[in-house]
Amino acid sequence: MFKKYSSLLLIVLLIVWGCNPRPDNTYPYKVVKIKDGDTIGLLSSDNQEMTVRLAEVDCPEKTQAYGQAAKKFTSDLCFGKYVKLIGNVHDRYGRTVALVILDDGTNVNYQLVKSGYAWQYKQYSKNAELAGYEQQARENKLGLWADANPTPPWDFRREKKPAYRAPKTDSLQTKPRKKHYRKRKPKLEEAH
Repeated sequence: MFKKYSSLLLIVLLIVWGCNPRPDNTYPYKVVKIKDGDTIGLLSSDNQEMTVRLAEVDCPEKTQAYGQAAKKFTSDLCFGKYVKLIGNVHDRYGRTVALVILDDGTNVNYQLVKSGYAWQYKQYSKNAELAGYEQQARENKLGLWADANPTPPWDFRREKKPAYRAPKTDSLQTKPRKKHYRKRKPKLEEAH
């Protein structure tokens, strides 16, 4: 009887171990948040959260045309899945900038460009393969390329920044500041 239960227990343990959805350490991060099309939140195998900016690509901003579509595409592609990162550079916001690779070998960064939901970020990428994917997406009018003249996100961000305004120097409005002097209190003489 003990043999019967131990065999059953062994079979159950093997099934549970075999069904474990978490791959080995080659894909140590789980995608737990999609902030926008090119920024995701990951959870490491030691439960540390990190924000990753997808390298070499730039998706439309959330408030821009196709911004929500890019976010949904990224979510559908990788949310809840395990990924590995290629690259470990940090940007000025403290985010890790990297290529994100799914366990089936799909490069999330490149897939966004191929499907027409991102531009190659030429300021940071000279990759000819990625440029070819963008050109194909443009020719096939995929995603944001369905618009006649889509606005690149770097131009969109620049337009949204408030311009620096120099103070007015109209001589009628500017009066010289008066100097204010404090009156000194007289010293009290010592009483005898």
